[in-house]
Amino acid sequence: MSFINARKYASLLLCSLVALIFMMGVLSAQNISFLRIGTGSTAGTYYPIGTLIASVISSPPGSRACEDGGSCGVPGLIATAQTTHGSVDNINGVSHGLFETALAQSDIIAAAYNGTGIYAKKKPVGNIRVIANLYPEDIHLVVRTDAGIRTVADLKGKRVSIDSEGSGTRVNALEILNAYGLRLKNIKAVMAGPNKAVTMMLNGELDAFFFVAGYPAAAVSELADLEIVDLVPIGGKVVEKLVEKTGYYSLSHIPAGTYRNIDATPTLAVSTQWIISEHASDELVYELTKALWNPRNRHLLDRGHSKGLLIHLDTALKGVTVPLHPGAALYYKQIGLLEQ
Repeated sequence: MSFINARKYASLLLCSLVALIFMMGVLSAQNISFLRIGTGSTAGTYYPIGTLIASVISSPPGSRACEDGGSCGVPGLIATAQTTHGSVDNINGVSHGLFETALAQSDIIAAAYNGTGIYAKKKPVGNIRVIANLYPEDIHLVVRTDAGIRTVADLKGKRVSIDSEGSGTRVNALEILNAYGLRLKNIKAVMAGPNKAVTMMLNGELDAFFFVAGYPAAAVSELADLEIVDLVPIGGKVVEKLVEKTGYYSLSHIPAGTYRNIDATPTLAVSTQWIISEHASDELVYELTKALWNPRNRHLLDRGHSKGLLIHLDTALKGVTVPLHPGAALYYKQIGLLEQ
């Protein structure tokens, strides 16, 4: 190596070392923290919404300031979405510290906290708290067009997936079947998550599957685009009685055109809520709540999954029956959404 090239090399090395030392100084000056959000299957809505929320609340070290058009998340926080089996799995995960926070159905959250429903024979999960109500999610009863299923009653004797253990969908499927006078013994029950259910439908190994997700759900769209499935209505007096009995279901419908060549379909809906452990610090949860509802983050919610359009501050407390985390409650009090 020539003397001149050696000097150039030494100069570049020195610059690199200075840059590295500078970056290490920046990183050490900021507290870096990581947060995992338990979601669901990649075929559903929880995962893309969880990913969306992660982008809203994150503000990695070195990010441009919020007021300068940069990240408006929690300073130094890096949040990521984690796939799971769904609501029951997520409540268990948050309760036992497997991940810091998660999405779950409002009905399953209430049952876990109060020790009712599927938790009636278990110890109540008293250490979960709510950050916010997010959006409604609808119950899809997806059937192959060649299976001869037009009503819930037609599921008798058919191969029906009620989802896997740990999912909120499984709980809802059993309640709906019972409301229509069907028991597991009346169907050929299959326990398959959304991804597996799609594969089985494609292979002709399944006649129908229940799926709870905000529409449009990727799993249903994939099958509808092939024109091999339809949606079965979940409505009428039977369903109205179920709504009145439970208190956590609401009447809903999936609009025509949501899925290719599928008409408007009446169904039931529950809400998706964002939960966290009661042991999370008030300061962290306050900052998470503030970041979620920061007006500068509105464009992220609006440009992500279509359900992001339904995540609004004016419904943040709708259907919340489990205690709010004190950090979240403080934020809502400061903005006048809760009484002081």
